[in-house]
Amino acid sequence: MGAAHDDEHHEHHDHGVKGALRGILHPHSHGAPPTDRALESTAEGIRAVFISLGGLALTAGIELLVSLLTHSVALLADTVHNFADALTAVPLALAFRMGRRPPTRRYTYGFGRAEDLAGISIVGFMAGSTAIAAYEALHRLLHPSPIHGAAWVAAAGAVGFAGNELVAMYRIRVGRRIGSAALEADGMHARTDGLTSLAVVLGAVVVAAGAAVADPAVALGITAIITIVLLGTVRQVYRRLMDSVDPELVDKVEAVLRASPGIEDVDVVRIRWVGHELFADIVVESDSSLSLIEAHAVATEAHHRLLHEVPRLAAAVIHTNPSSAGHAGDFHDVVSHHFPDGDQ
Repeated sequence: MGAAHDDEHHEHHDHGVKGALRGILHPHSHGAPPTDRALESTAEGIRAVFISLGGLALTAGIELLVSLLTHSVALLADTVHNFADALTAVPLALAFRMGRRPPTRRYTYGFGRAEDLAGISIVGFMAGSTAIAAYEALHRLLHPSPIHGAAWVAAAGAVGFAGNELVAMYRIRVGRRIGSAALEADGMHARTDGLTSLAVVLGAVVVAAGAAVADPAVALGITAIITIVLLGTVRQVYRRLMDSVDPELVDKVEAVLRASPGIEDVDVVRIRWVGHELFADIVVESDSSLSLIEAHAVATEAHHRLLHEVPRLAAAVIHTNPSSAGHAGDFHDVVSHHFPDGDQ
């Protein structure tokens, strides 16, 4: 207890910039064990957000400087997207930190859904940056002006591709590992920006060959690509908000339950994401001759197996129905009129 008190005392007095940065990059929770999976995944998500923020900020800064010097609207469009992608670190970091808060009597599932709200904000950033890029491209088409230093534009585009792809791989890998749809969506956003940077390189080559109109044309092409990816991201965020899960996950849960001793059938399996963790509500059947203690043991063993075999599962509530095989009547007559579909 003395060691824990000393750690808590040290954290309480670690003020200033150093303490603030430590709190952001290495979040802690008093009273929680250091190996707690939820805290570990949240800390990993926050690290991914801020490490990628640094990479994208550097990439966007280089591109902005070159776009101002060369007057390339295609590079400017790419820069706008990169800055928008970097800014998504703010809602993501806030969401990860909010998700660490314990459940309350009002928010009984906790605050993991903040990640889904962050996903909505990412969609908003993508839509806004796409609209800005499209406007600049159309304006340049209607009012042509030459660009200077096509080679520099191509070099900056190559830097943009490399920086975005590294960030994309990192965010997507961490997002999938910790089950964060928002972080994975943000990684796809960065990957799209990387592809548009390649378009900037192509446009610079064409401009160097004498076709000045290629620069705004490439900018329009960039907005078209971003729009397509934006629709895919909207679909991903929508599914998460609607409690969508991979049907194969349901199959896996059912298979684990049916292999668990004492379970005769699986009636209901409901699974939902709350942040980057899964929660399940399950109804199974077991022998009606079992005592309450024995039926509880069957459910506990099934829960134990699920926690080991289903990645990202935080908890499952398992209700055990007595099997009606060989018995007359219905054990749920008193409530059956509330569940016309038989889901009790």
